This record gives sequence, structure tokens and C-alpha cells, in this order.
Amino acid sequence: MHFPLPDHLPRQLDVSSNVLSKFDSVTLQSLNSSFASSCRAELDESIRLTKTKIHDRICADSSSFQRQLSSSKSLKERLDTLSGHVQALSVTLSDSKSGLVPVLLEALEAHQLLAQESLDADVLSDSLSHISECRAQLYALQKLIDAGDLPPAVVACHALSSLLVFVPGPLKDASVVSEMQARLRVLSNRVEELLSDAYTKSVVVNASEVIIKPFVLVPRSLKPLPLSSVLSSISSASLASHLSTLRRDIIMHYIECSFDQPTSLTVSTMKDKSGALMHVLSRFPSSPNITDTGSPLTNVSTALDFLHKQLFPALPSTHKHSFPRSLSKPISTAILARLLIPGLPSQLEALPAFLQIANKAVDLENKYIVGMLDASSESEIKAWVNNVCTHYERQRRSHILDYARKLIIQSISSSEATFHAQLPLSQETFDKAGLAPADEGDAWGLDDDGQSFNTGSSRSAPEEENVWGFDDDLEEEKETQQAEPAEVVEEDPGDAWGWNDEEPAPEELVQAEDSWDDPWGEEPALSEVTPAVRTVPVSSQRPSANSAPTTQRISRPMDRTSHHHPKSGPITEPYLVSTLAKSIIRTVEDALHEGQGLSSSGIFPTPSTPKTTPGILVMQSGALVLDLYRAVYPIVAAARLVRPGDVMKFSNNCCWLAEEVGRLVTHERGVLVVKDKLEECKSVLQVLADSWYQDGIDRQRTALCDILASAKGFTDTSDQDRYDDCEMTISRVVREVRSAANAWKPVLPKSKYYTAVGAIVEVSLQRILENILAIPDIPEVESHKLSELCRILAALEGLFVEDSSESSFVASYVPSWLKFSYLSELLEASMADLTYLFEEGALVDFEVDELVKLVRALFADTPLRTKTLDKIMGGHPVR
Repeated sequence: MHFPLPDHLPRQLDVSSNVLSKFDSVTLQSLNSSFASSCRAELDESIRLTKTKIHDRICADSSSFQRQLSSSKSLKERLDTLSGHVQALSVTLSDSKSGLVPVLLEALEAHQLLAQESLDADVLSDSLSHISECRAQLYALQKLIDAGDLPPAVVACHALSSLLVFVPGPLKDASVVSEMQARLRVLSNRVEELLSDAYTKSVVVNASEVIIKPFVLVPRSLKPLPLSSVLSSISSASLASHLSTLRRDIIMHYIECSFDQPTSLTVSTMKDKSGALMHVLSRFPSSPNITDTGSPLTNVSTALDFLHKQLFPALPSTHKHSFPRSLSKPISTAILARLLIPGLPSQLEALPAFLQIANKAVDLENKYIVGMLDASSESEIKAWVNNVCTHYERQRRSHILDYARKLIIQSISSSEATFHAQLPLSQETFDKAGLAPADEGDAWGLDDDGQSFNTGSSRSAPEEENVWGFDDDLEEEKETQQAEPAEVVEEDPGDAWGWNDEEPAPEELVQAEDSWDDPWGEEPALSEVTPAVRTVPVSSQRPSANSAPTTQRISRPMDRTSHHHPKSGPITEPYLVSTLAKSIIRTVEDALHEGQGLSSSGIFPTPSTPKTTPGILVMQSGALVLDLYRAVYPIVAAARLVRPGDVMKFSNNCCWLAEEVGRLVTHERGVLVVKDKLEECKSVLQVLADSWYQDGIDRQRTALCDILASAKGFTDTSDQDRYDDCEMTISRVVREVRSAANAWKPVLPKSKYYTAVGAIVEVSLQRILENILAIPDIPEVESHKLSELCRILAALEGLFVEDSSESSFVASYVPSWLKFSYLSELLEASMADLTYLFEEGALVDFEVDELVKLVRALFADTPLRTKTLDKIMGGHPVR
């Protein structure tokens, strides 16, 4: 055989292919005899060559050829012989008359028919026998039901049901079997109905009595059936349903009801109308005046004894343990949820009587629940009673916290009552608050020439020299004011310019400052202590550098003087605290005292570990009351805490609570177990007080910064509209500061009040200083305008004066006050004045670069300015 050549190799065309190709390419004209002769000659030559190759091949291996030839002939002979034998065998097997296969098939068919007939006879016999047995069972079942013999009828039902389930195959679809099954269902339902009726007659449970009959008569029965037979014969599903209903009724009417209302249970034995014996558990309502809390446990014992004696022995084996076990959990839950937990007293005096009831409940659990119903019970009642001390303390803690929560919420629904507490002060704070010794003289040494610098003081010096010559027309007005000292009213600096003729002065909007109550118990001043600064038009030219340097209102204030002397004893300051804080601390004290009383009463045994000592949880609830106040009050009083005064009042409350908690830790006995927690509460309350105090200040700072932002850096004040806007902004700042001061003064102690007011004044002054010093060029007109705007804030100095006969102590609380006061003067001062003040060390509050910027902004570039700048850049003089 030849092998096909791969497609990628060149194919060698044979002679026939060549000849056919030539015939394919020949035309009709070229197809002639010579063409055909050439093709034939080519084919003959190819045949000859092939024969020659074959002959040569045979001759080359003649022995092999002869051997293969003889083998081929032998194979052909044997193939012919085998074909003959196969033909003979086929005739022997398949012949229609004498062949083996037809004869065998005929015999098998006859045998199959015989076997089928035998099988049909056997199936028929078995089916008839099974149907006969089922029929006999059905007749027997009917007789048992008719005779009222229900327990054997139940057994017969089960037997007949098994026969009908395992019927022979040919009977599965038989109509007689279907009829028997239908009949069996009817009889089974009848038996189940009779048994259920017998159960309802033998076990009767209602709201007033439980009746259990040991024997019960059924229709057509010759003798009563025992209750145990009825319960064992009834179906599992029906029995489970009946027992579930029985358990529910017993728990509802005879267990839970005993705890909900006064009840008495009695057990009796009697006969019904037919003479059948029955056992009765009767329930009667007791008198509501009876307060015996142990009677419910007696009722539970009576009911369980009744069931254990009359019902449990009759239960079938499948429910003999499961049904009593199903009663244990509801009874334990009822005793806990309806007797012990609600009856847990809230007073220490009632605990001994309650513990007696609790011990009775433990005895009942050991005897009945564990010993009778469920031996594997977890003893929940015993576990609860063992921790009754913890439960009592947790309940008291819950009551204490609920009471504190109600106090906090009720305080929001109405106006809070307040009282004045005393804040103890250290000597350092006492001196800073203004009770320092009298004036010791000029600390700056600027009065060597007899002149007094009283910038920031509440009193002006009438003997000061009028160095500018602007006050000639004010002499008459001063004399009038001296003649009427009782009616000195501060004038608006804008009145001299006639800008506020049609609107009230900013100071008039806050005249109530002197009318509100003084919480510090001091005598009110007879007049406004802020100096009345009246400005008059100035000349368009700056003062000459050779003119005398001004000293009016630009000297540093002397230390605040006071005629009060410290009294003996602790130094205190009054501040306002809400009575809610007093109620909170009283609740904390009551919790501590109650916990100490519980610990010392000896009602509960003292455990080995101090963490479980009786009274510890109640004492810890005092700290929880403080935590509750910190958490709840800022939420419920959120609408109130947007007002400045209420913010500071809450800070005062926290501060006072911290002081009181410290007192409790120091002076109360028996608080060592909660000392760490109380000290932590004290620390947290103090932090909270400081935080809210600072937050109240920060809110006012933010508001003032927002107001000053509307001034747009106090630029272009030479324009009248811009000046009016800036003046309105400054007036709003004054009103805002005084409004905050009015709200804080009745609330805060002196030291905190002046610190808070000083902080908001300081931020206002700093913002204005930054804006003015940031102006690169200040023309003469704008410098006058800016100076006038700065003088409006001088009215705030009156907030730091307690007595008109004393000096102002504004510089003690407003660090930038002196710097700001000098700024208002420097804006209108000459180069000589500025140089004089710098050389005298009066401008030490200014940084060198600030003075350089201010000089460059105020004065033109001249040799004198250059000389002054060089002097300033050399640094402040050393004194």
C-alpha cells in the first residue's frame, strides 16, 4: 500500500495523469490520430517499464516471492474449507423444522406460560388471604369500638393500618383496599374523638378549679377507663396539644394568678353525679387586706403537690418526664418576675422581711422545681437570691439616676432658682482681684517734672496743662460739671462732630449697666466712672515737632489702689449657682450615706472580695449622678446655653460641684471605696467648668471678631461713609462687650468676671491694633479719624472700676490697654512727641518693627523721620 504524501511535498505525476492533462489541454483542431498515437505509445512505454520493474524485483528476491506465493495459496484453500463448515452449521441451527434454535424457543414459550399461570395462582391466593385478614381485623375493630373498649381499639387500629400499608403489590390500587382504608380513617377518628372526650371529662381546668378523675366512663362502655389508659391510648399529637393547653391553664390560673392577686387554694376529694370519684383543686379569692407575701409560694406548693399526686403518675412514658420539665421554667420565671423582682424593696428597712420570702422561694425551688419537676434545672431562683444584694443595689442605682434625670429635666421646664456660693481664693488671686495695698507711687518714674500720666484712669487731672490749646472752650463746661457732680453722664465722642444728632449714643443703649443688681454687695458709684472724652475739631496741620510733648491721657496707670483690707479668715468671692447643682450634690450625699448604711447594717454577709462589698454599688451611683449631670444637662439645656450668662452659670455649677465633691472626699467618712471615682469626678467637673468658662469667652471673642471684620481693616476712613461704618462697628463692639459684661457680672466671681471681660476686650483691641498697624500709609485726616475711633473704646475702662474714688485696674486684665491708649495718641502726635515718649520708655509695649511701620505710615519721608527711625531701630532705651 502506498502512503499519502504530505501536502507541502511536491507530487510526482504518473503517466495516466500526464496523458489526461494533455487531453485536457488539447483543442479540437489539434486532436487527431497522431496525437492519439503519441498518447498510446506513451502509455505502452509506461506499462512496459512497470512490467520490467516488477520482473526485476521478482528476480532480485525470487525465494521470498515463491514463499509468499505458496502462503497465499494455502490461505485461500483453508478459507474455502472454513466457509463450507460455517454453511453446514448454519443449516443445523436455523432450519425451520429440525434446527436447534426453533425447537428450543418453542419449549421455552410453553414453560413461560406454565410459570405465569402458577404465579397468578400464588398472587391471587396471597391477595385473598391478606384481604381476608384485613377484613377480620376491621370487623374486630368495629366490635371494640361498639363495646367502648378504646385502648384495645387503638391497638387494633395500628395493626389494621400496618396491614393496609404493607398490602401485596397487586392490591395497592384495588378498590377494596381503598374502601378499607377509608373505613379505617373513619374508625380511627371515632376512637380519637372518644378518647379526647374521655380526657376532657377526666381532666377539667378552668379559672376556679382543677378536676382530675382517676376513671372515666365512655359511651357503650361496660366499665370505666382509667386515666392512664386514656392518656397512653390517645395519639401523640393530640396528647401534646392537650398537655400544652393544660400547662398554659395551670400556669395562668394557678401559678401566675397567685402572684397577681390574693388567692387561696384548697384540695378536696368528692364524687360527681354519676358517682365517679374526682379530685378537685379549688381556687378562691382572698381578702385584699391580707398582706402575707408568702401565700403565693404556698399556693404554688399546693398546686404542684396536687399535680404530682393525681396527674403525673397517669402520664404515659413518652411524657412522664417532659411534661413536668416543661412546667419548671414557667414557674421559676413567674416566681422571679412576679414575686421577687417586683417585690425587691427600695428601702433598707424592708429587706429582712423580703429575704425571708426569698429564702422560702429557694426552698420551694429545691423541693419542687429541682426535686420534682426537673433535676437538671439551673436553679435560677437560688442564683438570683444569692445575688440579691447586687440586685437591690442596682435597683437603687437605677432609682437614684432616674431621680437625678428628672431633676435635670424639670430644671429646664421652668426658670432655675439660684443662690450665691463663695469661691475660695488664694492670696495671689486675691491681690490680682484688686485687694492690693495702696498706691506706692509712680512705677514708671515719669512724674519727675510734676506731671501725672493717668492714661486709663477713671479720673482726669484738672490741673493738667492744656498743651494743645484745644480746651479753651471747655472751661465753662467743666465748671458746670463740677457744680453738678451727681449727674455726670459720659458723652459720645461722636457728639462733638455732630454725627449722631439723630440717633442715640452707643452709651445710652447700655445705661442699664449701673441699674442691675450688684452681686458682690458693693456700694454703687454715684456717677459713670469712665472719663468723658470730648473731642473738638483739630487744625489741619500736625503739631510742630518743637511743641511741648503732650502728657494728657498717655501716661501709664498706677497700680490699682483700694481702701479695703483683707479680713481675717479665708478669702472668698460670691458667685451664682443654680439650685439644681445643690439638688445634685444632695443626691450624691444621700447615695453615699445610703451605701454606708447598707454596708454597716449587716443584712447581707460581707464577701471576701472588697469589690462586692454591700453598699459599694449604691455609693458608686453618686459618681454616676455627676456623670449623668455632665452628659444630660448640656443636651437638654442646649437652647439655654447659647446665652452668655447661662454658659457661665453652667461653668459655675460645675465648679461648685467640683468643690463640693472635694469636700465630700475630705470630710465624709466611709467613702474610701469610691474615693478614686469621686476624685476623678472632681477633676472632670473642674475641667468641664474651665472648658465652658473658656468656651463662653471664645464665643464672645468670635462674635467680636466677626463684628470687627465688617470694618474692612479701618482703611479709607477719610471717606465719611467709611468712617460712619467704622464708627458703627466700634459702637457695636462696645455694646457687645457691655452686654456680655452685664450678663456675666451677676453670675461670675470677681476674679473670673474681670478675667473674662478683659479677655474679650483684649481680643477687640488686638484686632484693631493689627488692622491699624497694617495700614501702609495713613494720611493726616485718616489719623485723626482713627484716633477718634480708638477713643470710643475708652468707655470700656469703666468696666474695670468698682468705686469712683479708686483708680482703674484695666491694665491688669487687658494687657494691650496701654498700648492701645498710646496708639490713639500717637495717631495725632508729632514726631517730637513720639520721640519723647520713646526715649522716656513709654512705648515699651510696642515692638520695634511696629513703631517703624507706624512712623513710616504717619510721617512723610524726611531726614527727621529717618533720624527717628534710626533711633527706634536701635531698640528701646534701657532703664
